[in-house]
Amino acid sequence: MLYGRRSLLCKNHRKSSPGRLSAIAVAGGAGPVVTAALVVAVLPFSLAPYGSSPGPAAAVAGPSVTERLAGLVDLTVRRLLLADEVAAAKFGGGGPITDPERERRLLDAVADLSERTGLARDTGVRFFVAQIEAAKVVQRGLHARWRADSALRPRQRPDLATEVRPRLDRLTLPMVRLLKETTPVRADTGRCRALLGLARLAAEERAGLDGLHREALGSALRPVCTP
Repeated sequence: MLYGRRSLLCKNHRKSSPGRLSAIAVAGGAGPVVTAALVVAVLPFSLAPYGSSPGPAAAVAGPSVTERLAGLVDLTVRRLLLADEVAAAKFGGGGPITDPERERRLLDAVADLSERTGLARDTGVRFFVAQIEAAKVVQRGLHARWRADSALRPRQRPDLATEVRPRLDRLTLPMVRLLKETTPVRADTGRCRALLGLARLAAEERAGLDGLHREALGSALRPVCTP
C-alpha cells in the first residue's frame, strides 16, 4: 500500500456488497429515480471481481450493451485510482502534474485507435481528455492533502515509466472498444444518463471512493452521454 487512503479504500471495498446496492433506487449524483430491479440488472458486470472470468451463461450470450456501459465505468474507476500512484510518483519533485507531451501522445494514440475500431475520432479524444483532466483533479487534491498532513504522505514513490504508465496504457484500447460497443445506448441521452448513474453508483460503492475521487469520476464520465 502506498499510503493510508488506499488502505481505507480496501477496507471500504470489503464492506460493500451487491446486497446493499440492490436496495438503492437513486443513481449517484444527478440522475432520475429508478427501480431497484434496474439496479440489479446493471450490477453483474460492474461488480464482478477484477480479473474474474464470466460464467458459462455469460460466455454464451455475451454482455449486454448496459453491461458494457457498466464495464466502461469500471475501467474508468481503475484508471482514476492509478492517478493516486501517479500523484505519489510526482510528489515532492517527481515531475509536474501537467505533462503536455505525454498528453499529446496519448490523445494521438486514442484518435488512431478510435478510427481503427470504428469510433469517431473526436468521441474517443473527447473522452480521454476528460480522463486526463480527472486524473489531474485527483493528483492536485492528493498533493494538497499530503502537504497539509505529513502523516498521509506516500511511503514510497513508484516509477512512472516502468510501473504506472504501462498499466495506464493497457486500459486505453479496452476503453476505446467499450466506447464503440456502447454507441447504441449512448445515442439515447436520457437512457444513457440513467444507466450511467446506476453504473457509477455501483462502482463508487464497490471501490469505496472518497469525495475527491467521486468528484473526479463525475468529470471523467461527463462525455459518455454527450451526443
